[in-house]
Amino acid sequence: MQAYFFTMRLHRNLVFTTIDSLMAIFNEGQYADKMVAFALKKDKRWGSHDRKFVAETIYEIVRWKRLYAEIAEVKEPYDRDNIWRMFAVWAVLRGYTLPDWKYFESTPVRKIKGRFDELSKDRRFRESIPDWMDELGVKELGEEIWTKELAAQNEQAKVILRVNTLKTTREKLRAILMDLDIDTITPAEYPDALILKERANVFLTDAFKEGLFEVQDASSQLVARFLDVKPGMRVVDTCAGAGGKTLHIASLMENKGQLIAMDLYESKLKQLKLRAKRNGAFNIEPRVIENTKVIKKLYEKADRVLIDAPCSGLGVLKRNPDSKWKLQPEFIDNIKKVQAEVLESYSKIVKPGGKLVYATCSVLPSENQEQIEKFLKTESGKNFTFVKDVKVLASESGFDGFYMALLDRKQ
Repeated sequence: MQAYFFTMRLHRNLVFTTIDSLMAIFNEGQYADKMVAFALKKDKRWGSHDRKFVAETIYEIVRWKRLYAEIAEVKEPYDRDNIWRMFAVWAVLRGYTLPDWKYFESTPVRKIKGRFDELSKDRRFRESIPDWMDELGVKELGEEIWTKELAAQNEQAKVILRVNTLKTTREKLRAILMDLDIDTITPAEYPDALILKERANVFLTDAFKEGLFEVQDASSQLVARFLDVKPGMRVVDTCAGAGGKTLHIASLMENKGQLIAMDLYESKLKQLKLRAKRNGAFNIEPRVIENTKVIKKLYEKADRVLIDAPCSGLGVLKRNPDSKWKLQPEFIDNIKKVQAEVLESYSKIVKPGGKLVYATCSVLPSENQEQIEKFLKTESGKNFTFVKDVKVLASESGFDGFYMALLDRKQ
């Protein structure tokens, strides 16, 4: 856990905004990223340090909720005083001197540090995770890998850009950003990626508004390349969402050919349309999956099909720390059934001789290679041969946890 050295004083309006946001996340089921975005609009006068404090503090307290609640001796549902007590724990562990506000009057500073040392010996508190999730991780990945993976998932996520090669090159974009004092690293094994050395709000840059890049994790950037698309093909992204991977596929297709982006939610495809326009990606055709007819029309018509399947998201906890508290064991059981269904149904879109990629942002074998093994034994699966798969662990890559499997449809 890093300390913040730029200011060790707590500012009242920043702290109050943080407390309000945490109340909404913990008690009203609001999403952390939405509440952070909302909080940052609160005061136009805040500088970058103020905004950084608010965003990072909210995420930190969400991330370590179980540990801080245990040290603060508070239980859900949290009232406002409980949240103040958790905030005080965060502040003490971060090395802040607590101001003489009434909220901090009875904060046991020395006891907090002692409890932290004591609880840190237990992985469930140290990594701040629900018991059921910890048990599931151990069962699926084993004690050693799961322990490393959890520690990696509790680190702050890096900001990673994907260069939009329809409009620019990695070198040109790097130079443009350098002029804005945004310094980046070019990782050799991720040809479209730029990693920011320090966090910055890249969405405010003209380069973003002009569609020169998208923000996309390096692991997620592997998926479109794994699909092995070529200009002129017919490609179907079956679970496109707001289109992060769709846009990458479009750039690899050089705008040539047909790229059908499907999703159950029209609102997500509307976002994709806006992003595609900004990216200059003109070969994308959004289609809402209103019924099974939409899928059946495409049976055996596509050269390439991507199934970026709905999943537990246990590979991207560092980006979505609140999902640790929102996920329920029954959701994971249900999502596995959904994964098997989409594999069964959407695989039929691949034409003989075509390729299918199944991908998730989970690290659980039961959502990944075990789904593929089961699928290959089904009637539909017998039409496919397994080519290769890639298992990405956050603890090994430094990026998100991901899985992708490539299958060939027999001629």
